[in-house]
Formats: sequence, structure tokens, C-alpha cells
Amino acid sequence: MTIQNRFKQTAIFSASALALAVASASHAVDFEVGDTTASVYGYAKLDMIYDVDAELGNSLVHENIRLDDADGSDGHTTLHAYQSRIGFKTSTPVAGSDLVTQIEGDFYGSGGGELRLRHAFGSWNGILAGQTWTNLYGFVAGTPTIDFTGTHGTGNQARQAQLRYTTGNFAVSLEEPDALGGVVDADYNFVRDVEFNDTVIAEEVAGGDAAKSKLPDLIARYTDTSGPFKYSASGVLRQLEYDADGQANAPANWSDDTATGWGITLEAAMDVTEALTLRGGVIHGEGLGDYQNVSPMPSPAYVNSDGELEAIEATGGTFGASLKAGPGAINAAYSISTVDLDDEEIDGNDTFETVHLNYIWSPAERISYGIETSWVGRETSGGDEGDAMRIQGMAMYSF
Repeated sequence: MTIQNRFKQTAIFSASALALAVASASHAVDFEVGDTTASVYGYAKLDMIYDVDAELGNSLVHENIRLDDADGSDGHTTLHAYQSRIGFKTSTPVAGSDLVTQIEGDFYGSGGGELRLRHAFGSWNGILAGQTWTNLYGFVAGTPTIDFTGTHGTGNQARQAQLRYTTGNFAVSLEEPDALGGVVDADYNFVRDVEFNDTVIAEEVAGGDAAKSKLPDLIARYTDTSGPFKYSASGVLRQLEYDADGQANAPANWSDDTATGWGITLEAAMDVTEALTLRGGVIHGEGLGDYQNVSPMPSPAYVNSDGELEAIEATGGTFGASLKAGPGAINAAYSISTVDLDDEEIDGNDTFETVHLNYIWSPAERISYGIETSWVGRETSGGDEGDAMRIQGMAMYSF
């Protein structure tokens, strides 16, 4: 199973950034309120999806791939507009620096259909506070896709609460430890005796969760451009912990333990010619959880049979290209996300793969159309495999 200058402001961005670029300030409704410049922006997007094999979700969900020996129905059509979004920005001169605020939402809440907060932050004099893109991802490696999940195997293209300081090309942040990074797998069950029809039987019940987060995640990133070459390097350092002391019914050999989570990402993009752009990125670390975009194992660590906390190693990569053609661009990308479960005491998925091939074009300003085919695959730690195909089209109108 295993196979190993831009288009309308989108060519160097991932799927999420593609949508953001289309709804950028140049496509906003601007107005002045005193010395404040305010902008309302957004777009309406229709996704038209046909899953050749198993139904993969409103955006590609690798866990939904049916394994080769499993039964299930093929052929599923889905139309939705959940990626549609609206946002509001302001910029006000304050004490020699611009105070910038942004609030944005889409309709991917609860998996689709409910309003969801994407961005809510303010920034002044290099200090950003609120929820926005994690500092781990530099928006350099991602190839444009129509599917909202996008390319993977790099830092997660998502948002979480943080406090960030930026100076020049360097940014450092303290970020929410339980969101993208996830909490350690420290759930435990216990057995109790219950009486049933005058007979005492042993029953296993959910006991509790000993996971805890004491410190925020520390992330640093440097991004720069040299001629046609753009690059980004970032790293994350995190403390993983569980504490079962004093918790009722916890396993007898569980107490408390900590582990260090860490990861590095490298991203690069180059305009080889005026028509051709190449991009790539890698990520590697331990205890990353979903800091690795589309990770096969969202939990960063688990408690082993000796009561010790074990961080899970993760590695991923992506490579893609965009070629201008007619009124748009042909985009192709391969992505892989892996976790190393060979020597671990847990089972699960250990490899996710995706191939994207699409054509996205703009017949007029503020209008984008596209057609895409995707191949996705997964493999479990036990060696079971599965794959699936998706065909997807889009129509997007921005303001």
C-alpha cells in the first residue's frame, strides 16, 4: 500500500491558507470608524464530494478508511457548505504601533453544521494574544488542495490559544498544551463486584483519567525568503505528565511520571520558474500528538504496564508542486504521517498517506472553481491495510 510567482495568492499555501488567501484583505469590505480601519471578509464555498469506496467524511478522515478485509458499502455522495466563513478585522494606530484584532468563524463545528470559532486575537507591538494559527507551522510546505484536511506530515495547520511575541522573522509562543498536542493516554478502568440475579459478578467500569498538563507548550519559529526560495524552521518543547496519586481505584502500580515532548519541522518552497513552484516539509519528534498534522495517534504518550509514561515517536513529510496552466494551476502532492508503535504496548494506526491531484482556477476576481481526486491509505500497527479514492469539486465566491 505504501508509496512513498503563485496562483491567485494561493500557490504557496495549504488548503486552510488557500481559503484564507481568497478571503484576504484585498477581497474585503473596508470602512473607516474614526482612526480605525475595519474589514469584513469571507466566502461561500460548496464542496461536492464522491467517495468511490468508504464514506470518508466532510473532509478526509483517514480513520474512516475501510481495511481490506472489512465489509462495507462503496459509493457515497456528499454536498456541503461547511467551510464557508466570515471574519472581521480592525487596525488602529496606538502609541506608534498598529493594534490589530481579528475574529473569524466557519461552520465546521461539531463535525459540520455549527458555527465554530477559528480566530480571536489581538496583536500590538509584536505581542499577540488569543487564538490563531499555531506557531509550529510556517505556511511554506503546503500545496493547495480543495479538501479541507489538506496536505499533512508537517506541523498542524490549525489554531489554538496562545501568547506570542514576534520580532522580524522570529516568533516565540506559549500555547495551550491540551489542544493540538493532546493529553497523554492515562485513562484507567477498575473491576468491582456487583450482584446480578443473586449472583456476584465482576464488572469492569471506567475509573478515571490521571492525565494532567502543568505547563504551556513552548514553540519557536524562524521564516525567511531568499530570492525565489522561502523556508521555515520551528520547534516545540512540551512537558507530558500523569498523576494517579490519590485517585480512587487507579491501578496499583500507577503513581506519577513525566516525559519530555519535542519536535522540529523544516519547510521549504521554491519558484523554479514563473510557472512552476515546488514545496516540501518534514516533521519529527516524540510526544507530538496532533502537532503532527493528521497524526495516526493523537495521544502524545501513554502509561505502560510498569506505570511509566512513554512518549510516542512521530515522523512525517510532504512534497508537492504547482504548475500554472491557463487561468489556474495544476497542484499535486504526496503526504505521509507515521508513528512508531513497533516497541510499544499499544495498538492502532501507524501510517496515514494521501495523494492529491487537482486543478484550481479563477475565471474572475473573487471566484474560484476546482476539481480534485485524492487517494488515501492507512496501515495499522498489526499490518492491516486499507485505501480509498475521493473525487471532489468546489465553487467558492468571496467578498
